[in-house]
Amino acid sequence: MSLDNNDAHLPTLDDLESLFVNNADLDNIRAHLSRFNPIKTMGMERMEIRHSAILGWLLNPQETHGLGDTFLKAFLAQALRGDDSKARPTALDVSQADMMDAEIRREWRNIDLLVLSPRNGWVFVIENKFDSGQHSNQLQRYMDVVDATFMGSDSFHLVRGIFLTLWEEDPEDDRYAPIEYGAICGLLDQTALSGRLPLAPEVQTFLQHYLDVIREATGMSNEQAEMEKLARQLYRDHRRALDFIVEHGKSTDFSFACDAVFGEDLEDEAKIKVGKREFVYNHSDAHTFSFLPKAWYDAFGGDEYWWHGCENWWAGFPLITWVQLTSDANGASGQVRLYAEVGPLSDHDFRRDLIAAITEVAKKKSLTTIGFQRGAADEGKKYSKFFKKNFFAVDDIHDHDKIANAIKKALKSFEVEVDAVAKVLPQFLSHGQKENSE
Repeated sequence: MSLDNNDAHLPTLDDLESLFVNNADLDNIRAHLSRFNPIKTMGMERMEIRHSAILGWLLNPQETHGLGDTFLKAFLAQALRGDDSKARPTALDVSQADMMDAEIRREWRNIDLLVLSPRNGWVFVIENKFDSGQHSNQLQRYMDVVDATFMGSDSFHLVRGIFLTLWEEDPEDDRYAPIEYGAICGLLDQTALSGRLPLAPEVQTFLQHYLDVIREATGMSNEQAEMEKLARQLYRDHRRALDFIVEHGKSTDFSFACDAVFGEDLEDEAKIKVGKREFVYNHSDAHTFSFLPKAWYDAFGGDEYWWHGCENWWAGFPLITWVQLTSDANGASGQVRLYAEVGPLSDHDFRRDLIAAITEVAKKKSLTTIGFQRGAADEGKKYSKFFKKNFFAVDDIHDHDKIANAIKKALKSFEVEVDAVAKVLPQFLSHGQKENSE
């Protein structure tokens, strides 16, 4: 956004004092941003290898956390849960086993985490993908290494793969069971922070810090959502001062790219046109830009309806889409990712039927680019992504023109999918609550 060289567009002293002097909303945001979190303080919240280290500690029954094999079994069983293959062990096998003998190896033969349980004869290969993607048939290579090293020995006879990702992504090797970081939030609450196990205070504090990091990374933090809502209100109340600050402050190449594609200075629920397609703006920051295809927005009654369970989630609709830029390990190249997600609806039957309708229309139209992971419609599940093959390469993530082109390509590539989903949404309007109705 650019400001005219006109004093009427510049913030006055009153504008600045209103924003910065004794402003309770700004103080709340400051407090949120300044919370001490050792993982963030050390700049480790986006480092895949550090997440592997923390998970390796959590999974090790002999470590100092005091969880024994509780988290290990919960994690493995959750990944294997609902697997319709004939492979063993199953989730039930794991949940009923004694795995206190388990050995956890980190970076053994380049495998992120290796779990060995001689008592049960099991080996688990865990591939951890926090921001990066699969490459060079690595999943198959890791299985080959484990087969050659351990299978057929007296100690081990069964091997399973676990594919852990920040965002929903299917493993290229079907011997790996997928699980998302979002599931770890529930597992930590259930096993470590429920109060059922007598953990040391410092362990509980550390796990709470780690839980906060994962929730923010996966968009599952209620506090983060509240702060974002407060920030939007603060912007509306002090727009002139904040626009001036942002104009002369720091922007990212991703935000420049989004400005070029979607437009600048967007307000809540602003209508956006990209090519021949229309979208409704929701939220943006230095790393994400969220919106709804206008066809979805209209099908859900626009701003005339609200949806139980979605009040603090993104724009408050049952569905949301967003683009995000991630970097590769080299820090130079990366990917624009286009996501679509069913959110945390209070009515489980509605959520289940919505997922079923999207799945069915994709099947009818043979759209392999739409699909939910198993368990997406399970009761208690809150976030379910469904766009597949949704990564678009950017060879220079510091070139906003190249980022903008990748965003446009992503939007263009999923036009058929957007139209297909739009056709099934009107049948669900009756689940919404009309604004100002009793």
